[in-house]
Amino acid sequence: MSIEKPKVIAIVGPTASGKTAMSIEFAKKYNGEIISADSRLVYKGFDIATAKPTLEEREGIPHYLIDIVEPEFDYSVGNYYDDAKLVIDKIIQKGKIPIIVGGTGLYFRILLENYDLPRVAPNYELREMLDIKEKDELLQELRELDKLTYERLKDSNKRRIIRALEVIKILACPLSEVSIQKEPEYDVEWHIPKINSREELYDRINKRVDIMLEKGLIDETKNLLKKHGRIKNFTETIGYKEILSFLDGETSLSEAVDKLKQHTRNYAKRQLTWFRKNPDLNINY
Repeated sequence: MSIEKPKVIAIVGPTASGKTAMSIEFAKKYNGEIISADSRLVYKGFDIATAKPTLEEREGIPHYLIDIVEPEFDYSVGNYYDDAKLVIDKIIQKGKIPIIVGGTGLYFRILLENYDLPRVAPNYELREMLDIKEKDELLQELRELDKLTYERLKDSNKRRIIRALEVIKILACPLSEVSIQKEPEYDVEWHIPKINSREELYDRINKRVDIMLEKGLIDETKNLLKKHGRIKNFTETIGYKEILSFLDGETSLSEAVDKLKQHTRNYAKRQLTWFRKNPDLNINY
């Protein structure tokens, strides 16, 4: 006799696709509470650039794993798994439905898609040695050590590539050989907001960037720079790094905004590539 698994609703998709609005709608409809699955929403003060939902936008629905650490903290997927599991259990014990919403594909893969990553403590000395290298050089090294992981991460940012190499070198074996599937813990119902075309998504992204500027993205960037300095979690976040190039006099404001729109569109494309691997999602754009 099989044991009935707890139900979880997952709302995924690229940036600016309407995930927040859908999650609020579902929370009201299904008596749910919302867990963020976004690697930047965990950081306090990262508000406008990350399109963090405001208290007004949350409409009184409890939200979890937002504003939980300072930007200096290197919040890992392992941290997310541990924290999200606790919150899921808490919501279920209240007799409600956990609704996990966000765009960080790795968070969903580890939490809901049954992949198990090895717990490897960070080696900061090794990270510094790898960080000196260019991204192409790191990718070549990853390809030689682990072709499967290379194919999975070749379009990822430098930080994720470094972490993969770090784990491979510490374990002395390919990451693809230890990142295996495990027994599913939840009955997951997958959803993605409907977008009619890639062009519609890109138009929404461009408009969102314009709204970010109107809301005070430049001042937010200045304040974060003053408070935290040029820490990586800040300077490598889309939105801040482009505005920093403007503040540093490297580009004009219009050039910085154009780059921000382009980088966000590129990020959305990478997100779509990730989520298309999920057979339970129907993505037609």
